[in-house]
Amino acid sequence: MSFDPMAAAVDWLDAYRAGDIETILGMYADDAVIHCGCGGMKTCSGKVGRRAYWRDRLRDYPATSLNDLKPSGDTTVISYIASGGVVSASLSFNAQGQIASHVCGPSN
Repeated sequence: MSFDPMAAAVDWLDAYRAGDIETILGMYADDAVIHCGCGGMKTCSGKVGRRAYWRDRLRDYPATSLNDLKPSGDTTVISYIASGGVVSASLSFNAQGQIASHVCGPSN
């Protein structure tokens, strides 16, 4: 990879904390899928699905601060504080540095 996935994950969290939906959505590949276990399991794909997911996410679960950041195989795991507690998100990136897969849920 010609980019830093750890830095990309921090950029993702910074955009999330700022409520910048356009920057967040621009970080995802066109075929990216989100699997979220926060508030019930849901899967989102496509531009319309990701926009709806993030619109609700920014409203219902705003992020406040970084809790932990580490590589895990071919993904980057970023944990952050959101309303309701600590959430962990595993972000996998494609060769272009876009998020290809996003799996998140409450940290245990």
